[in-house]
Amino acid sequence: MTRLGHRLTDAAPDGFEVLRRAGMDLDRDGAQHRIPDAVVIRAESSEEPYQTKPPLPAVEVVSPHSVLRDHRVKLREYAAFGIGSYWIATPDPEGPGLIGFELRDGAYREAAEAVGEEVVRAPVPGEPRPALAGRAGPVVVPHRRPGRGRGRLTAPPPRRAPARRPRTLARPRGAAMLGGAAEPVAPPRAVSGRARRSRGPELREAVISASEHQVGEVHEEALLWEPGVQEREHARVTAFMDWLSRTRGTAFLSYGELWVWSVTETDAFWDAVWEYFDVLGERGRGPVREGETMPEVRWFPGATVNYARNALRHADDRPDAVAVVARDESGARRAYTFAELRAEVARVAWGLRELGVERGDRVAAYLPNVPEALIAFLATASLGAVWSACSPDFGAASVIDRFSQIEPKVLIAVDGYAYNGKAYDRSEALAGIRAALPGLAATVAVGGGGPEGAVPWSALGGEGHPARPPYQEVPFEHPLWIVYSSGTTGLPKPIVHGQGGVLLEHLKVLAFHHDLGPDDLFFWYTTTGWMMWNYLAGGLLTGSAVLLYDGSATHPGTDALWRAAAEEGASYFGTGAPYLVACMKAGEQPGARYDLSRLRGVGSTGAPLPPEAFSWVYRAVKRDVLLGSASGGTDVVTAFIGPSPLLPVRAGVLATRCLGARIESYGPDGSPVGSGEVGELVITAPMPSMPIRFWNDSDGSRYRDAYFDQYPGVWRHGDWLKILADGGCVIYGRSDSTLNRGGVRMGTSEFYRVVDTFPEIADSLVIDTGRLGAEGELLLFVAMAEGRELDAELVARLRAQLRERLSPRHVPDDVRAVPGIPRTLSGKKLEIPVRKILQGVPVERAASRDSLANPEVLAHFVPDGG
Repeated sequence: MTRLGHRLTDAAPDGFEVLRRAGMDLDRDGAQHRIPDAVVIRAESSEEPYQTKPPLPAVEVVSPHSVLRDHRVKLREYAAFGIGSYWIATPDPEGPGLIGFELRDGAYREAAEAVGEEVVRAPVPGEPRPALAGRAGPVVVPHRRPGRGRGRLTAPPPRRAPARRPRTLARPRGAAMLGGAAEPVAPPRAVSGRARRSRGPELREAVISASEHQVGEVHEEALLWEPGVQEREHARVTAFMDWLSRTRGTAFLSYGELWVWSVTETDAFWDAVWEYFDVLGERGRGPVREGETMPEVRWFPGATVNYARNALRHADDRPDAVAVVARDESGARRAYTFAELRAEVARVAWGLRELGVERGDRVAAYLPNVPEALIAFLATASLGAVWSACSPDFGAASVIDRFSQIEPKVLIAVDGYAYNGKAYDRSEALAGIRAALPGLAATVAVGGGGPEGAVPWSALGGEGHPARPPYQEVPFEHPLWIVYSSGTTGLPKPIVHGQGGVLLEHLKVLAFHHDLGPDDLFFWYTTTGWMMWNYLAGGLLTGSAVLLYDGSATHPGTDALWRAAAEEGASYFGTGAPYLVACMKAGEQPGARYDLSRLRGVGSTGAPLPPEAFSWVYRAVKRDVLLGSASGGTDVVTAFIGPSPLLPVRAGVLATRCLGARIESYGPDGSPVGSGEVGELVITAPMPSMPIRFWNDSDGSRYRDAYFDQYPGVWRHGDWLKILADGGCVIYGRSDSTLNRGGVRMGTSEFYRVVDTFPEIADSLVIDTGRLGAEGELLLFVAMAEGRELDAELVARLRAQLRERLSPRHVPDDVRAVPGIPRTLSGKKLEIPVRKILQGVPVERAASRDSLANPEVLAHFVPDGG
C-alpha cells in the first residue's frame, strides 16, 4: 500500500514514474471546472514512450474524497498521449486522488477511479490481493492489456475473447454519472460461449447513493450514464468486433470506427453479420447485393432462408428454456418453452397447409398481443406465406382498408377483447371484415366462439403430423409480412419486407444495440398493429425470451407495465415515449416500488423523448440501466438511430446511428448540413430491411414517390435531425409539421418539451396553421390533468416559459382546452391531419376515424362555422 502526501508533487508511487503534467476537467451537470495541475504517471518498466509495457493494471480505491466523488473526470487533450494504460494524480485540499484510465487511439477509457489518500497498487500475477481492514473495499483487480506498438495505432491487435478476460472491477451502470463509492460487481457468468454480466441482485446492490436529480428543466446533452469496463467488454457488439479482428483482419478501436466501416463497406458488413450469427440457410456464391442506386438494389441474390427456422433454432440446443411469456392486464399468465413453441408452430403450420395455404399466400390476423398471434406468424413464415396483422381495437373500416388490398386466403381472428378493465364485443366488426374479403378460404377463431363456419384454433393440425414445422426455404427477398403506414388519410400503404432482410436487420439491431442474448427476457409494450410487435418477435432470433402483454398500459394504474416487468424479471423493457412521459408527470417511482434488479435496459420510441424524461428514468426507475431512445419506423421495421452498450446516455440525445444505417442530415439543397445543424433525416445507402416493394405497386411508382421524390437515390424519412460532433443525434419531430414563425423553424418536440413540464397539463398539441407564403396562427391545444382547469394564470405561465425557453415568436396566439389529443392507434399525435382540419378540410377527408384511438375528439378541432 502506498500513501501519497496531501499536496501534489512530482513523486510517484513505488513502481511508477511521472510521465508528464496535464490539465484536467471536472464536468458536473454541464458545468466545467478546470484543474490545471495534474500529473500523469506510468509504470517504470515501460520501455516505450506514451504506453505501458507490460501493461499497467487497473486499480479502484473507495474513499470519501469530497471533490471527485460526485464529479465526472475527463482528461483534456488526451489525444496527446499514446495508446496504453495511465494514471492521473489530482490535487485536492482533502487529499490527492488517482485515476486509472486507458487510451485507445485518442479515445479514453477509464479503467477505475481511485479518489482518496489510500492508494493500492495492483499485484503482479500470482501475488495475493491486498485488502483494507474494516472496509468493504478496495478490491484490487489487474486489468491486463496486450502489448502495443509505439505511438498511435493504425490497426489494433485482436482483443481477447470476453469469456477469457480476467474479472475487472468496473463501476456499475450509472456510477460514472452519479459518483460515489460502489461495491464490486460479481463476475460475469458464461452464457452460450460468451461471458455475460450477472443479472442478479448484486447489480442492484452495486448502485451507488447520490443526490436526486432536480425536477424541472434538464440540460440537453447532460451526461446521465456511461458504460463501465465490464459492460463494454461483455457487450455482444464487442464480441463481434473481436470476431472481425480474428477472422477478417479488420480491427476497430471504437464504435465510431465500426459504424464508419459498416456504412462504407456495406457489403462486407452485412456478409459478416450473416456469418457471425451463423444464419440458417443457403448463402450461395452470389454477391451481397446487386445495384447501387436506391431503390433498385437487390440483396443476396441466390441466397435462401427461412425466418421461422432461425427464430425456432434454439429449440434444438435449449428446448427447456422459456421462449414466450404472456400476460394480460388482469394478471393472467401463460408461458412456452422453445420446444413447446416449436411444437405449437408446427401444429398450426400443418393446419394452415390443410386449409390450402401455400407459399406466397397471405394470412391475415385480427388478434391482440397474445401467444396465438406469435405462433400464427411463425407458422405462416415457415410455409413461405405472407403475414399481415391488425389489432382488434382497429375499426372495421380501417381493417378492411388494409386487408382488402392484399386479399388474404385465411383470416385468424377473435370476436372480442379486453382493455382497461372492460370487455369489447367485436363480432359485428368481424362479420363486416369477412364480408369485405371474398377471397377468404377459411376463418380461424381464437379464444372460443367465433363466427359460424370458423375453424377453432385448437382444431388446427390435428394428429399425425411431424413435430417440426414444414419449413420452406425461400429467396432472401421473399415477402415475410405486409405492414401499413399510419393511414390517417387515404388508403394505408401496404409495405412489404423480405424474409432475409428482416432476419439480418433484427439480429444486428437487437444483439448489437439492445445487447440481447439467450439470458434475456425482452419486453416491449405494443399491439399487433404497431411495427414494434414485429420488432419484439425478433427477440427470438437472438435466443431471448419475449414477454407479450395484452391490455392497457395504465390499468389498473399508470405503473401497470413496471409491475409486469418486475414480476416477470424482464431484463429489457421498451415502450412508447408518451408512456414514460405520463409516468414522469404522474410522479411514478417504479424503482422504489418494484424489484427491477434484472432490468438493464429501457427502450423508448414512437416520439422524441424529452430530456426531462431521460432524467426521470435514472432518477425514478434505475440508475444502472441503458436507456435507449430510438428512431426508425414501420417503413424499415427497425430503429436506425438508437442506443449502444458502448456509448454514454445523454439527456434528449439518441446515442448513435445504428450499424449499417448511413444516416445523414440534409439541407434544402440536398447536401449534408454541418455538425450540430438541423436538417432533413435521410438515408444515403441501402439497408436490407428497406421495403422490397409496396403491394399492388407493379411499376414501383408509389414506392419511389413515398421516399425518393425529393432526393433521387436518397431515402427521405420526414424527420428533422441534428447530428452532433460525436455522432449523437437529436430528433425534432416531423419535418412536414414544422413550426415556422417569422422564418424561425422549430420542431414540435421542442415545444412539447416545455409544455410537458406543467403537471396541470396531461397532453398537448401545437399546430401552425400557416400556408406557403402566408403566416397563420400558432395554436396550442391542451388536455388538462384530472381535476385541473385552464385559467388565465396558467396560460400566462405557459406563455412566459415558451418565450423564455424557445423564443418570443413561439408564444402561441391562443391556448385552448380540449377533452383529448387525437392519436393514432400506435400512439402518435395527429399533427398534420389536425392542421388540415383547422385549414378547413372536412374531418372525414383529413383523417380516417378507424385508425384513431380517440376519434371522438376530432370534432373539437373543427373551426367555428366548419
